[in-house]
Amino acid sequence: MNASTSQQAALIGGIYSNHLALEAALSDISSRNIGSIYCLGDLGAFGPHPDRIYPLLKDHSVKTLAGNYDDSLARNLPDCQCGYTDPRDNHFARLSYQYTYRNTSEENRSWLRTLPEEIRFELAGRKVLLCHGSPRRQNEFLWDSTTPDHFLEKFCDDYQADVIAVTHTGIKWKRRLPSGRLFVNVGVLGRPENDGSPQVWYTVLRGMKDRVTSEFVPVNYDAERLALEMREEELPEEFAETIESGWWTTCLEILPEKERRAGRY
Repeated sequence: MNASTSQQAALIGGIYSNHLALEAALSDISSRNIGSIYCLGDLGAFGPHPDRIYPLLKDHSVKTLAGNYDDSLARNLPDCQCGYTDPRDNHFARLSYQYTYRNTSEENRSWLRTLPEEIRFELAGRKVLLCHGSPRRQNEFLWDSTTPDHFLEKFCDDYQADVIAVTHTGIKWKRRLPSGRLFVNVGVLGRPENDGSPQVWYTVLRGMKDRVTSEFVPVNYDAERLALEMREEELPEEFAETIESGWWTTCLEILPEKERRAGRY
């Protein structure tokens, strides 16, 4: 028996202008009768036609917080604040940000200025905190292989949450902590997660009798069409290759050793 809509929430991470994946995810969420949908930020970047994202979010009443990309666009900053240190990663980040900035309307940049940095709600009596990178920093990378339990427990203590959900890294993972609290990286819709498959992911939280659980949901969409649109917009070929192959060709230096070994490059 499905939980009622009030006991479920769909969480979407990093859309990265992938309007086709967003459409597919919203359709799937609707079919599951989930009434509450949240986006954890980074609407633009990487993909083509960033302005196609905004009507979809508004039409489906998606509650949205600001990622680093959204903050940069809203404040007319010169870069995406992505947190990269490698020159090659920063080269592609600049190309992506410049394209997204040029193709995001002033109306939509104004809307981005209204977004909060975090969202809080309760699910089955548990306190849920949504943020982009981490509760303390918008562009912090938290990886499964390098983030210990005690560090996540301190976040839950310091920020008074039973469940913390983030995105930013592009790779989903979750951890049930020794205290019983839950930490989830919800994944992203914008690009595959370096696993050789073009599918992308979102997350469903469910309020149970005594705890909140999470489920990662795969999303299949027309990746070939998106890659074609990227090439028509003259975005880097490396971006289109990632969409088609499921393997990252950029942003590799941020990956810890374990996550890097799981990829092709």
